[in-house]
Amino acid sequence: MTTPAKPAVRPADPRFSSGPTKKRPGWTTDALNGAVLGRSHRAKLGKAKLKEAIDRTRAILGVPDDFKIGIVPASDTGAVEMAMWTMLGARPVDIFAWESFGEEWVTDAKQLKLDAKVHTAGYGALPDLSAARKDADIIFTQNGTTSGVRVPNFNWIAADREGITINDATSAVFAQPIDWSKCDVTTFSWQKVLGGEAAHGMLILSPRAIARLESYTPDRPIPKIFRLTKKGKVDLEIFEGSTINTPSLLATEDYLDALKWAESIGGLAALQARADANTKAIADWVAGTPWVDFLASDPATRSNTSVCIKVVDPRVTSLNDDAQAEFANKLSALLEKEGVAFDAASYRSAPPGLRIWCGATVDASDVAALTPWLDWAFATLVTDLAQAA
Repeated sequence: MTTPAKPAVRPADPRFSSGPTKKRPGWTTDALNGAVLGRSHRAKLGKAKLKEAIDRTRAILGVPDDFKIGIVPASDTGAVEMAMWTMLGARPVDIFAWESFGEEWVTDAKQLKLDAKVHTAGYGALPDLSAARKDADIIFTQNGTTSGVRVPNFNWIAADREGITINDATSAVFAQPIDWSKCDVTTFSWQKVLGGEAAHGMLILSPRAIARLESYTPDRPIPKIFRLTKKGKVDLEIFEGSTINTPSLLATEDYLDALKWAESIGGLAALQARADANTKAIADWVAGTPWVDFLASDPATRSNTSVCIKVVDPRVTSLNDDAQAEFANKLSALLEKEGVAFDAASYRSAPPGLRIWCGATVDASDVAALTPWLDWAFATLVTDLAQAA
């Protein structure tokens, strides 16, 4: 058997990592020239930059005026755990987990000794969302970064619910619609859909979430970086740019650059359209490629950002689990060696396969240019399998 010829065209940018994700098109370090460096984040200039990040986030996402937006420590993880530590315990909790990060919130719920009911599903599927109880608090991940599965809509959340909802939207925000009437706590981080830098989280609170903070005091120690209230009232300064701990104003400038780019191309609708176009390039290829399929079994639940695919060719699926995992690792390693796709391996705890980031900062032309290389890499490794047999 002969080794297949390499495709003639390469992606102009091979960065398909699911986080930190690719910078916006045309980004250079010149984008950081306006950063307020060597100054306190509590000085007028520093605080103004943080407030600008909050205001631009609100404008692009269409966050209602009576919702509060804060910049918090420890990325999306810190934002979710801040909400869990300070707000949960007042009533039962429904946790919907179908991938690795959702499972982390299950672990937290156990450590917090919450009265929690866990609803799970394997990679590629969603749990039964209709099991959400109206009188319970709800935790869910809008888009499963490691499974490529997203919630298709928010209809399963009761409009007249008694509890609050916590939406981990870190790989959904800016690429998928968010029904603000159904989300009381929404979290994300800068390094996902807009390609910002890591370590900063965003916490968006509805009036119902604020009411919970001011009416319920959990019987547990609250670390300083989680404290959202003072003397029984929400600390509103946090949502005006006075962060709990010291943020990076260099990273803030980078996030501002991404937000300004988003505004310049048409805002939220344009960002969603770019992600959809990138995902369509993968979907069109999958439709005509027999060796591969989406990990998400239901088209209505397939992510348009963290697109996860699996090998379904019997020459590979007939191998034992370790050999299948080795094949998938070699596949991503070969793509990286050729410089056509970096960080395309599936998440370490997910089924073997590939994960191609298709968020708004990626260009559809690069996704289209990648697909022939996926075929080439697969054919090369299958040839090696046959020769080794």
